[in-house]
Amino acid sequence: MDKYEEWFEKNMFAYKSELQAVRLLLPKRGAGVEIGVGTGRFAAPLGIRVGVEPSKAMREVAQKRGIEVIDGVAEALPFEDNLFDFALMVTTICFVDDIEASFKEASRIIKSSGFFINGFVDRNSSLGKTYQKHKEENVFYKIATFYSVDEVISYLKKVGFRNLTFTQTIFHNLDEIKEVKPIKEGYGEGSFVVVRGMKPGVTN
Repeated sequence: MDKYEEWFEKNMFAYKSELQAVRLLLPKRGAGVEIGVGTGRFAAPLGIRVGVEPSKAMREVAQKRGIEVIDGVAEALPFEDNLFDFALMVTTICFVDDIEASFKEASRIIKSSGFFINGFVDRNSSLGKTYQKHKEENVFYKIATFYSVDEVISYLKKVGFRNLTFTQTIFHNLDEIKEVKPIKEGYGEGSFVVVRGMKPGVTN
């Protein structure tokens, strides 16, 4: 837990760059939820007031940051259908047991024409390759499964999300980042990618 929080302090500019990449694709209004909210490092500054998190220790820290955190996992969200205007996941897909089930659940709790925003480390990026290479030594990523952007796109489309848009950042090694990095559209250059998909509206 302490190591998790330490990462954000040590890599403050990388974190702020990621936050900005997410913010650019986040709807400006509406009720949102973060799935895998962790300690609330993204939800709190982004103004998301509800989160789901299986770790008790992390839930307690997120609650101190003003978030209502519910115990639960991405594959079985503790919410009724069509409840939120958008749902967010940040570096969570690498830890879920079933990515397709997680995306289906996200779709279920989002209203028609609502958005699902997903931030993750691209497996094919320089940082993704480094994480995979040193996976066994990393306290966070030992149990992680990394995905490429194309794999994430294919799962999103399979579940029914449409109109995908992308931002990307982190173009250098983490220890080289001494300022907030620019955000670019698209993917393929940055190690941290954010994709937003829309749940189709109801058709008669």
